[in-house]
Amino acid sequence: MQLFFNPTITTNDTQFTFDKTESRHIVKVLRKKDGDILHITNGNNQLFTVKILLANDKKCLVEIIDVITKQKPWDYYLHIAIAPTKSNDRFEWFLEKATEIGIDEITPIICDNSERKILKTERLEKIVQSAMKQSLKFNLPKLNEPISFSAFINQDFNGSLFIAHCDNTDKKSFANTLKPNSNCTVLIGPEGDFSSKEIAAAIAKNFIPVTFGESRLRTETAGVVATQTVALINELNS
Repeated sequence: MQLFFNPTITTNDTQFTFDKTESRHIVKVLRKKDGDILHITNGNNQLFTVKILLANDKKCLVEIIDVITKQKPWDYYLHIAIAPTKSNDRFEWFLEKATEIGIDEITPIICDNSERKILKTERLEKIVQSAMKQSLKFNLPKLNEPISFSAFINQDFNGSLFIAHCDNTDKKSFANTLKPNSNCTVLIGPEGDFSSKEIAAAIAKNFIPVTFGESRLRTETAGVVATQTVALINELNS
């Protein structure tokens, strides 16, 4: 299945017109013709099966012939708050892989040791959308605007709270501390790690200090490990 994404399509629609870019891709690149079947998701767990009525490379018109609400494959809500990496490519790699594995929400956090403090989220949104389509998922992860570390931890949260850091202090195993089928929020710091002040502030807000193992991981690797660990623990206990 080749999956298209458009957040504006709804169950009330009977027809839908692709924009110029998607229309050209469908007609010129994929060589689709009148009567061919396509699949679209709105990123809200819905899959639309459509039939091409007019294969125009500027305005490809389709008729909606079926709508299925797809249940999310996991029974938890995972929110990772992660410091942007110095290299944009590495942060984009994290977004891509986390989306492929399965994640619900991502918040870039600006920390004391952050080397990158400005992000262009428009491009990052496209990375997430592409990864969702490629992995045939139907729920689009929420990508938030960057926020300061202190502002983030002072929000209200639902579920278990974790902070992964490299300080030589008491930490629990992330995998052993996770509760299956529950919501969780994980903090992951920048290349220079969280500052001692930030770690103390997070602990004061009930974040549990955790480790992902003996290896010292890059920020983006830690983000993927956290995502995969949550998925695996839940799969083993399903």
